[in-house]
Amino acid sequence: MFVTPGLLYLLASVAFSVTVAVLLKLARRHDIDVRQAIAANYAVTAALTWLMLNPSTKQLASAGQAWGLLLALGLLLPSGFMAMAQSVRHAGIVRSDAAQRLSLFLPLLAAFVLFGEPLTLRKAGAMALAFTALFCVLRRRAPAAATSADGRAWLWPLGVWLAYGVVDVLFKQVAKTGAAFPGALLIAFALSGVFMTGYLLLRRTEWQVRHLLAGVALGAANFGNIVTYIRAHQALPNNPALVFSTMNMGVIAVGTVVGALVFRERLSGLNLLGLVLAGAAILMMMP
Repeated sequence: MFVTPGLLYLLASVAFSVTVAVLLKLARRHDIDVRQAIAANYAVTAALTWLMLNPSTKQLASAGQAWGLLLALGLLLPSGFMAMAQSVRHAGIVRSDAAQRLSLFLPLLAAFVLFGEPLTLRKAGAMALAFTALFCVLRRRAPAAATSADGRAWLWPLGVWLAYGVVDVLFKQVAKTGAAFPGALLIAFALSGVFMTGYLLLRRTEWQVRHLLAGVALGAANFGNIVTYIRAHQALPNNPALVFSTMNMGVIAVGTVVGALVFRERLSGLNLLGLVLAGAAILMMMP
């Protein structure tokens, strides 16, 4: 089988996405302050966006026309990242990655409810499968000696689903204003870093180099996920459905393997059914 550049970009994007979750999982083991790591992550992603995507002055100016949306993104992006960190810690990589990937159905729901897009039978079926999958994935039978915090662990992946879904809606609205993606991405990352740093300063956080270095690794993986996904779409311009489905199903599949084999995360039969339904919902969304 001939391996194309587009396929390589897709595989790299899947690997980077799962790496972000793995780094967040390892942060707890090594007593890393995830808040500081997330702040450093946005400094890195903003710098890499500037260097590699090279937004022009015109693109930055066009993005500046959507300041309200970009300010909302600046607040919501680090909030979603914090939810992801807590979700990976309390609910595991498998559930967190699945919740993040299923968040793509929230913009679809918003299109019907808020923006008046007509509802087709196929899209309605895909959403029904997605919400059923989300319920199955989040369902967790607590052990006998579970604390109340364990019993609420499902709230974190639900927060991931909501945060990433709303971020997707906001980015789509930014695009509708005519803002160029590189410029909007740079401004959103810069604002996220400013807001996260401001929050930590208000909390009188004691900064440590090792937490910031962890954020450098996190930012590199985060940006790697974004840029390889963009490159995959550019390399496969006639196959957006292939990129869409491979990316989302790939992250769920690889995240499941890593979570089960490396971190010994246990899944119930209902959780596994949820992963299968998530894949079916994603496939159903393909043209």
